[in-house]
Amino acid sequence: MNDSPTHETATDGGHATDTAQEEQDVDYLETEINMLSPGTPFMRDNLRLIWTGFIIWAIVIFGPVTATKIAPGPMSTPMPILGFPLHYFLIAIGAVVGALGLSAWYARRRDQLDEKYGIDHSTPAEPPSGPGGGEH
Repeated sequence: MNDSPTHETATDGGHATDTAQEEQDVDYLETEINMLSPGTPFMRDNLRLIWTGFIIWAIVIFGPVTATKIAPGPMSTPMPILGFPLHYFLIAIGAVVGALGLSAWYARRRDQLDEKYGIDHSTPAEPPSGPGGGEH
């Protein structure tokens, strides 16, 4: 007989190591997560995605305002489109388009991250069973 521990198949098609199995068994609702030093690869990738999105958001929102403060002349010249100043156009239109683009980017990247780690949101949760749960 082989005394080595048996390994269950992981969602990526390979075999889960003891560490990977422990990561799959983590109850994230009850476990304290350190946002500066996450303990699982999924949380590290997710945090990297969140910080990247935050940096992009900060540039989109504060970039035109900062550019107007640094170079008010070029940012205040009227644009050929409707005659609005460039800073107004970048803040009024660029912020909205940037937020929509950032939302689409985040949704696509998060779906890729979920797929990479085998997270499936398509299966509905089972209704609670027992007294007071389930169908009436």
